[in-house]
Amino acid sequence: MSQTLCEDCVKGVIHDGTPEGKIEYIADVMCYIATPTTDYAKEKVLLYFTDAFGIPLVNNKLLADGFARNGFKTVIIDYHNQDSIPVGTMHRPSQGYDLKGWLAKHTPAHCRPPIDKVVEALKAQGVTKFGATGYCMGGYYVFQLGMDGVVSAASAHHPSFIEVPADLEKYAKQAHAPLLLNTCETDWQFAQDAQAKADEVFADFAPGYKREYFEGCDHGFAVRGDVSVPKIKEGKEGAFKATVEWMRKYL
Repeated sequence: MSQTLCEDCVKGVIHDGTPEGKIEYIADVMCYIATPTTDYAKEKVLLYFTDAFGIPLVNNKLLADGFARNGFKTVIIDYHNQDSIPVGTMHRPSQGYDLKGWLAKHTPAHCRPPIDKVVEALKAQGVTKFGATGYCMGGYYVFQLGMDGVVSAASAHHPSFIEVPADLEKYAKQAHAPLLLNTCETDWQFAQDAQAKADEVFADFAPGYKREYFEGCDHGFAVRGDVSVPKIKEGKEGAFKATVEWMRKYL
């Protein structure tokens, strides 16, 4: 895994809205839980893996609420161990925040244990089927859980830290979870050559593969995009809709 954050990883727009879910601790790990208000499949949970801003960024909570309104109990796991990048950094990415130092404290060795603890605790509560959706660095953990056979359906939005072609080939060989990739025109983390390679690697992926492409959007559009820009608003809403449809089909 090569961990590097690009400028687009730490900039964006804070969206308007009031979160409807609640903070709970599962196996001593902080989580944001968005629960459908209508009847839903209690044995299924959609795991939501945030960008570097984590649960404190309201955008993430609002998206989780949106998935809940579409019938999926959604759990955002604080895999940053209550040490997400401060939301204020989004508006001053060039003012010296130590991104390299932060990443050194948020490697898979740090981030995967809380994920596994929550998954095991949810299984003990009767959950038998997991979906996973992830944004930016969260997309990396969607890939990992797919490769490890933890999830039954996977969706990654402009994923970061993906080794191309190694992680793509490993997923195609090991995973059984249908994979949706929401990609964009300008993305230093998962550029168009990587997107094309994914299409090649997953061309015959039996469980299922689909890649959506949003012109006029850049890395972070699906979670921190400026929705006052028509193309970006269309991309953000399109990525959300595609994930809902994917989970309805496979989770």
